[in-house]
Amino acid sequence: MSDQTAPHDHTAGHDHGHGGLGKYIAVFLALCFLTTMSFFTYSAAWPWRDQPQVGWAFMMAVSCTKAMLVVLFFMHVWWEANWKYVLTIPAAMMAIFLVIMLIPDVGLRNRMVSQERALHMARPSDLLLLERAGGGQVESSHH
Repeated sequence: MSDQTAPHDHTAGHDHGHGGLGKYIAVFLALCFLTTMSFFTYSAAWPWRDQPQVGWAFMMAVSCTKAMLVVLFFMHVWWEANWKYVLTIPAAMMAIFLVIMLIPDVGLRNRMVSQERALHMARPSDLLLLERAGGGQVESSHH
C-alpha cells in the first residue's frame, strides 16, 4: 500500500528550493534597514540637507531596492523558470518607451495653454517665495 501512495505524494520532502525561513527573515531585516535609511533622509543627521536632489535620488534607489527584494523573494520570482523574462523584459521596454515619449509632453506643457489656465499657473517667482517661506520655517524650528 505504501509503495503505491508514495509516488503520488508530490509534497513529501519538497522544499522547492526557497531557502527556508532564514532567508525570508534576512530579507525582512534588509527591508527594515532600508526603511530606516529612508527615514534617515529626513533627519537632522542627513549630510545633504541643502541638496534635495541627493535625497530624492537616494530615496528612489532605496525604493527600487525594496521593491526588487519584495518581488524577488516574497513573490517567489527568484525561483521561477526562465519564462519570467518573457514577461518582464517587454514590460520594462514598454515602461522605458512610455517615459521617453512623455518627456516632450512634460517639457512643453506650458507652451500652448489657454489664457485662463496661464493666470493660475505657478511662476518662478512663486517658487522662490515658497522656498524662502519653507526655509524660514525650517530654520526657526531648530531654535
